[in-house]
Amino acid sequence: MYHDILVALDLEDPSDVSHTLPAAIHQTQASGARLHAMTVLPSFGMSIVGQYFPPGYEKDLADKVMRQLKDSVRPHLPEGLDVHFAVGEGNVYEAVLTVARRTNADLIVIGAHRPELKDYLLGPNAARVVRHADTSVLVVRPDE
Repeated sequence: MYHDILVALDLEDPSDVSHTLPAAIHQTQASGARLHAMTVLPSFGMSIVGQYFPPGYEKDLADKVMRQLKDSVRPHLPEGLDVHFAVGEGNVYEAVLTVARRTNADLIVIGAHRPELKDYLLGPNAARVVRHADTSVLVVRPDE
């Protein structure tokens, strides 16, 4: 049914590895699809802020986050399942949608996190991905 499945993981939220990733793996195996795992690195903002970081800091940080993503995902992969990894940068929902387009994902799997008060006004990232995605989105709720 699906050919390319993108799972967006928040490495700071353990429920993404314990709940969202297994749901994506299940969908991948059921469909015989390719799995793409991603996380998002926050933007450094305005260039005036970026000038205070040492040269190459963004690349070093992106490399570190990529290693962290791979180290978080690989122990949970079944034998023989190949995963492609990506690190997006900037706004979470925009980065997820960008990587989804780049990987031709026909399913996005994303975790639902406990909303904060501000999220009821602005909408959490999962809701924004659902609203703006060009493809199906599976939202995984962690056990409470």
